[in-house]
Amino acid sequence: MKALSFARKQAFRLLPAAALLLAAPFGAQAQDKTTTTSPEATFQAAPSPLATEPMHQSSNPKAPPMTEAEFEQARVLYFERCAGCHGVLRKGATGKPLTPDITVGKGTEYLKVFIGYGSPAGMPNWLTSGEFNEKQVDLMARYIQHDPPTPPEFGLAEMKKTWKVIVPPELRPKKKENNYNISNIFSTTLRDTGEIALIDGDTKQIINIVKTGYAVHISRMSASGRYLFVIGRDAKINMIDLWMAKPDNVAEIRVGLEARSVDTSKYKGYEDKLAIAGTYWPPQFTIMKGDTLEPLKIVATRGMIVGSQEYHPEPRVASIVASHFKPEFVVNVKETGKTLMVNYANLEALTMTEIGSAQFLHDGGWDSSKRYFMVAANNSNKIAVIDAKDGKLAALTEVGKIPHPGRGANFVHPKFGPVWATGHLGDETISLIATDTKRKDTAFKQVAQLKGQGGGNLFIKTHPKSTNLYVDTTLNPDAKISQSIAVFDIKNLDKG
Repeated sequence: MKALSFARKQAFRLLPAAALLLAAPFGAQAQDKTTTTSPEATFQAAPSPLATEPMHQSSNPKAPPMTEAEFEQARVLYFERCAGCHGVLRKGATGKPLTPDITVGKGTEYLKVFIGYGSPAGMPNWLTSGEFNEKQVDLMARYIQHDPPTPPEFGLAEMKKTWKVIVPPELRPKKKENNYNISNIFSTTLRDTGEIALIDGDTKQIINIVKTGYAVHISRMSASGRYLFVIGRDAKINMIDLWMAKPDNVAEIRVGLEARSVDTSKYKGYEDKLAIAGTYWPPQFTIMKGDTLEPLKIVATRGMIVGSQEYHPEPRVASIVASHFKPEFVVNVKETGKTLMVNYANLEALTMTEIGSAQFLHDGGWDSSKRYFMVAANNSNKIAVIDAKDGKLAALTEVGKIPHPGRGANFVHPKFGPVWATGHLGDETISLIATDTKRKDTAFKQVAQLKGQGGGNLFIKTHPKSTNLYVDTTLNPDAKISQSIAVFDIKNLDKG
């Protein structure tokens, strides 16, 4: 394993983040050993765009008093630091619920101790770490005893107000008007500036800097390879035409208030016909026209949690991919632990197959056959294997702590044949899962673990023409580790 140091030139800022994780019960004594810099905490509680949305202040007579200004200050702080773990409505997500029926009985002074000093259960020490001052700790202790404000819904009318067709389909190029190798263009996120950089992979020159939504989360190519779809965390989608002399936006829309996922139809006969995006808030997905982004169908994802069958009011839509075997989108719903196989052949009579696996579904990628979607149930420490051909759960594989594969990495292992790999936020391991279904004894089992530089991995990559496996540790609290990449020799993995 080799470590390659590099300087980060793009606009990328990682805010210290964690949520107010109240153990149930809270524990005997607050601790000052936890920190706000753990990879899991930083990842789970990234700032939410909902911090800027106006919300109504409710009055709870049992809660300690707050002025309107104090409530607003605390609300913004909550959405910037805590909502990622504890949910928009404070019902709990990867963190515990923070609703008044729990918090009021504890009292302000009790809550201040845990907010300020942390706990062994994972509660960061906001005060002693220097992230919060005493006034902010007091503010948050009072705020979480009040009824949580509810962000506005975002339906068809709201979407259409944001929908713009910048260049209509009939006015777009009839043939490619540039000499770029569009199969080798990089879409590079310029996170804090609300842009992407299109980079020519052949020459490494910047083609264009394109305005987008805030903090672009993913970029997805259309089936034809002509269009690039990007979605920001603020749920704004930009559609970029790579055939233009200078590739740029041709359509845009906002499909909610916070989002992570977008894709387009890939099945034969439906290429480029439809696009889909899923949102964190409101919890729903939207199907659009593939050439204009006109919204056609909105489907809510509120529902029952797999296993416990308890109702969840805000199950966020995580990763979405398009099946190559059927006219279906594979929609992964985070808190309910369900994968929805959404058949788009008839939007007027939409049908869905619901596959239950494990809670906290997040990101994932196809195996090498593109039949099996490998999706991380991150806080369940599992990989769910979804069979896109037969529409069922093929396996639920135990891996390391908080897997975060991005799309994962496919390569041929010297001993186990085709494998799919993921790194982890919570530990230093890299899990290899065998994907050859002809090998019944190893299919979809973790067959090996590699030792990386440490926790905090976000992405793992390789290439069919490469014998290298690249693993980052972006969220590791050690700067030397977070600013380097580990490279493994696929032919000699045992050498580290």
